[in-house]
Amino acid sequence: MVPDSPSPERFTSPLPSHRHSNGHSNGHRPGPSNDSGLLTPCNSASSSRAASPSLGLLNLVEIERRLKEAKAERERLLKEREERRQVIVEEKRQRELDGRGAAEPVESQTRPVPDPEEQPKTTSPVPNSLERSLPLFLSANFDLRAHVESLGHGVAGCMGLRMSPRRCAGFLTKRGGRVKTWRRRWFLFDMDHRRLAYYTDCDERKLKGVIYFQAIEEVYYDHLRTATSSPRPSLTFCVKTYERLFFLVAPSAEAMRIWMDVIVTATDEHSRY
Repeated sequence: MVPDSPSPERFTSPLPSHRHSNGHSNGHRPGPSNDSGLLTPCNSASSSRAASPSLGLLNLVEIERRLKEAKAERERLLKEREERRQVIVEEKRQRELDGRGAAEPVESQTRPVPDPEEQPKTTSPVPNSLERSLPLFLSANFDLRAHVESLGHGVAGCMGLRMSPRRCAGFLTKRGGRVKTWRRRWFLFDMDHRRLAYYTDCDERKLKGVIYFQAIEEVYYDHLRTATSSPRPSLTFCVKTYERLFFLVAPSAEAMRIWMDVIVTATDEHSRY
């Protein structure tokens, strides 16, 4: 009789069940098995890659939140600076008025009484000197359009420019801050809000950016051609603030001259001329 052949199960070695004390197995760690009993390795790399997009999205949300907080803080600081500046201007004006009021009785005792015809000549310089000590946009009843027309500009014949006694608006091409690209923006010079704001379009209500009057240091023509990438170098002018330098391109030479005279009325330096 032929002896029964041993079954294959008797020659298969059992899987090691013991592990080392450090937590690793003696050999390769078995992966999950399918129905046929074959082992399939775990793909840990694919699972880690699947989680990376969500982490990137969280980082973008955090960056946007910090940018919004920084922008809000910047606007708050500019508003505080404007309030402090207004307080200083009011105190200075009050001191000048008090000083003139105290000096008038003493002068009236030492000087002879002037003739009635000469009185307007002697009293008129007092309010005029007070007006010259303040920026034009702080002067009482200041008419922006009348001021620009008095400088010889033809506001009515300048295409693409809207001007009223308190505002000036029109399209200008602006160079970006971080990304040096030129974009066409709708600018609004607002004397009531004391700011130069710009938008994507004329009917847009969401601000793209704002330049407060107290931050403007000077306005000048770019005669050195520092904006080398300007689409129209001959129509490029600069607005310098405490934080950055804005390069702007006007649609025409007349529009550029008008915009420069408009923006310079918001600076403290203009009160000296």
